[in-house]
Amino acid sequence: MSGPGRIIRTAADLAEGAEWLAAREPRFAPVLASVGPLPLRLKQPGFAALMEIIVSQQVSVASADAIRARLHAAGLRDAAAIRAVDEAALCAAGLSRPKARYVAALAQADIDFDALTAMPDAEAEAVLRAQKGIGPWTAQIYVMFALGRADGFAPGDLAQQEAARALFDLPARPTADALAVLAQDWSPWRSVAARALFAYYRQLKNREGLG
Repeated sequence: MSGPGRIIRTAADLAEGAEWLAAREPRFAPVLASVGPLPLRLKQPGFAALMEIIVSQQVSVASADAIRARLHAAGLRDAAAIRAVDEAALCAAGLSRPKARYVAALAQADIDFDALTAMPDAEAEAVLRAQKGIGPWTAQIYVMFALGRADGFAPGDLAQQEAARALFDLPARPTADALAVLAQDWSPWRSVAARALFAYYRQLKNREGLG
């Protein structure tokens, strides 16, 4: 594919994808019915969105939200503001030392965020992964929720893996490679499947009294 493919922009797009997904894989149907309309979760493309995703790496949603709030309170919202401070200031706002380095490096990088919007998913992910501190998960989450790609997916996400284990009654939590293989059947709406798995994971946590 030479272009970006289908883009999710509205609730109607998600509804179309959810209907297709439930028909393609009937085990998604009760999940989609129980969680209600899936959230768009779209972010404005650009530096701020990518920085927020870096902040979210390997921490809980609550922790990530708290760190983002501290960064915003300190006025550290864009590349120019990040370049104007040192790593100690970023750590004081709640970032770990490695993440402070990643965010500082990102602020110095010359990513053409507008160009990413016209690239196929894999190409956009490759550009992002060339940056310090950006691995597959971060790049894939950006492609899904900042670029709005309908077929984006992040098989290395632990919440999605655990949701898939429960939904498909797997003997163990699938590896990233195993979940990627399983998700091939959900193309071209893998981003909708991802949203369904995220929602199902939250439902499981609430059911088990974990959050």
